[in-house]
Amino acid sequence: MAKDDTIAFKRQAAYRAAGFVASGMVVGLGTGSTVRFVLEAIALRLRQGNLERVVGVPTSLRTEKQAQELGIPLTTLNDRPILDLTIDGADEVDDSLNLIKGGGGALLREKVVAQASRRNIFVVDDSKCSTRLGTQWALPVEVIPFAWQVETDFLEALGARVSLRVDQNQAPRRTDNDNLILDAAFGPIGDPAGLDLKLNARAAIMAHGLFLELATDLIVAGSDGIRHLT
Repeated sequence: MAKDDTIAFKRQAAYRAAGFVASGMVVGLGTGSTVRFVLEAIALRLRQGNLERVVGVPTSLRTEKQAQELGIPLTTLNDRPILDLTIDGADEVDDSLNLIKGGGGALLREKVVAQASRRNIFVVDDSKCSTRLGTQWALPVEVIPFAWQVETDFLEALGARVSLRVDQNQAPRRTDNDNLILDAAFGPIGDPAGLDLKLNARAAIMAHGLFLELATDLIVAGSDGIRHLT
């Protein structure tokens, strides 16, 4: 798929998702290139007067900055602990609407916000669809720096090829929570629920990118148009 086509599909899906935001809502704002288009669409509707009294809860410092630049009012999860709707992107999605997320490094806050939301709409272009999670993407795992090598060994014992995520200077990349990210390439994951339980049991793993049974809606854009799955 050409890069320009991918960008166009992301924009189409994002603008469709933004149409579900209604006046008075508290909206979780995801992180990533697709969400940037969501923010633009919400900001446009606010400027045009089609939306009122909408406040957002950003899932990253990056999204917080983008929303402020666009004039979207923000609040915090502590002040508004129940969200009406969250819109976010995904790195990979299977036929059951389970997801891999975390390519942008905001997986912990994204999962917290998704769990606090009544409805979660994820937007993707059709290149992100897989029969099995892990076919296209390694699984991001956020760990405390104190134990990153221990958790690397654990993930490798489960069969993954693991790499520590680094920045452009080859230094370990820190999340907004000052943790590290291990990218664990399992290949196609036969039992996502079982893997979820094993990772959740590890004290040094703060979050992982398996988002299971969290999506209420999936909007997919591609050359055949837009599909809305629930």
